[in-house]
Amino acid sequence: MSIEHKIRLIAGSFILISLALAVWVNQNFLWFTAFVGANLIQSALTKWCLMEKVLQKFEKEPASPCCCGGEPKK
Repeated sequence: MSIEHKIRLIAGSFILISLALAVWVNQNFLWFTAFVGANLIQSALTKWCLMEKVLQKFEKEPASPCCCGGEPKK
């Protein structure tokens, strides 16, 4: 899964979770929804996304140049 897809998955999950929390816990969780939306707009305008930087730091290095993750053929 590409980083862009991971960012979309995380942002969508955050929005749905915060909406559910706003309905069942406290309406102040809508501020979190607004923050996620503002962050999406900011990243579209500036081409910079903090979540992308975080995911790049935690992404594992490829074990080998082989596409299936196994040992390269010699």
